[in-house]
Amino acid sequence: MSKTKVAVIGSGNIGTDLVIKLKRVAKNVDIAVLVGIDPASDGLARARRLGISTVHSGVQGLIDHPEFADIDIIFDSTSAKAHVANEEALRPYGKRLIDLTPAAIGPYVVPAVNLEEHLGAPDVNMVTCGGQATIPIVAAISQVTPVHYAEIVASIASKSAGPGTRANIDEFTETTSEAIEKVGGAARGKAIIVLNPAEPPLIMRDTVLALVSNPDQDAIRRSILDMVAKVSAYVPGYRLKQQVQFTQLDDAESVATLTGGVDKGPGLWKVSVFLEVEGAAHYLPAYAGNLDIMTSAALQVAEKIAENKTLEAAR
Repeated sequence: MSKTKVAVIGSGNIGTDLVIKLKRVAKNVDIAVLVGIDPASDGLARARRLGISTVHSGVQGLIDHPEFADIDIIFDSTSAKAHVANEEALRPYGKRLIDLTPAAIGPYVVPAVNLEEHLGAPDVNMVTCGGQATIPIVAAISQVTPVHYAEIVASIASKSAGPGTRANIDEFTETTSEAIEKVGGAARGKAIIVLNPAEPPLIMRDTVLALVSNPDQDAIRRSILDMVAKVSAYVPGYRLKQQVQFTQLDDAESVATLTGGVDKGPGLWKVSVFLEVEGAAHYLPAYAGNLDIMTSAALQVAEKIAENKTLEAAR
């Protein structure tokens, strides 16, 4: 069975890690071209050593490439601003776009939560690394009980944050906060990212805080464990750091602004979930779990699109 051909735009940390995953672990897709703008970039050099065709003239160079007509899926790992221009340039050609920036032109996709809903979308957005790590947990809680408010904190090693990530900090918080609500199911959401400069670099850690009313603790724990298993199926380094914690709030009035006034009296609880993500070290070291979860989730989407394409062709 022939594999679906794909291209990657962006030869930085995320794009290069994605290229290596496409070469090593992809089952249904095959990398044809890596696109960058710096001919001397490490990512383009590594791709050439792997026998992959490269372009250093941006998206127009990809459009002009002799293999462009055969490419079905294009990953964009540049920046939110660049993706807006790239999407516009590629729109007339009918390619499927997987956006790893916070541009959010297309619907948010978190594979463990809503991949099946958006397989036909022309441009899907992978939210952010923090979103990929934490939104499944918010969704798991939402499956059991309404979440009045959810707050996530993503802490990543500063060394694992490239120029694209640093340029998109504002978009990170805005996009992730919105996806916590739209995909995770929380009534209100907030996201915070911390670039930790500690040496040696620390592994990615994520905290999810959710406010709920009179929770069924056992049901929430089971739902979270099931969701962790779903995510770890495509991100092997994804795991709970410790047991899920439940804390009853004595003074719910103090969080009334967060919940929109819901349940100001007794019965409001805080659910605390602590996660860590160890990277597969395909490109950056294992501490860069933020890189690994983003590229792993994007690859999962491409694999499913390609699988569906094969099934439809066989009918």
